[in-house]
Amino acid sequence: MKHEEAFYIGYVTKTRGLKGEVQVFFEFDEYEQLEFDVVFADMNGKLVPYFVASAKLQANKTGYFNFDDADHIDKVQPLLKKKLYLPLSQMPEREEGEFFYTDFKGYLAIDETLGELGEILEVNEYPQQFVATVMYKETEILFPLNEDFIVEYDEDEKTLTLDLPQGLLDIYLES
Repeated sequence: MKHEEAFYIGYVTKTRGLKGEVQVFFEFDEYEQLEFDVVFADMNGKLVPYFVASAKLQANKTGYFNFDDADHIDKVQPLLKKKLYLPLSQMPEREEGEFFYTDFKGYLAIDETLGELGEILEVNEYPQQFVATVMYKETEILFPLNEDFIVEYDEDEKTLTLDLPQGLLDIYLES
């Protein structure tokens, strides 16, 4: 399986016990709706399948997993900090018109004052808000994604027009 045929769900945070159980932190919002027959771990750029023997999901965006043929802590050690993926065919269906801040990844960010900022490389969820990452003038900048700053977005053109507060980007550019 190739990365283009899969979607990111989270990563392995740590081992648990001696019998090969691992903890997974989910960065995919609707993780409760996913089916875990097999997950794919990014091992040096290649997606390697791990067949799930058991999965216990927790309310705090984590889950505990055991894999077939991994019955000892030494066998799951290589999975630590590895990103996990599922096939695109297992992506939960969305309702018509449903859109999430995380969908802005890959969009072109345009500020009404500064003009084109660049492609949104990452969208991270923090406790209070979503934050986008863009490379602007060879500097990585972060800005919040919220209704106060978003003027409009175009799904067809993959553009996001923003009205960022004056001076926000200066924090990054002055150093």
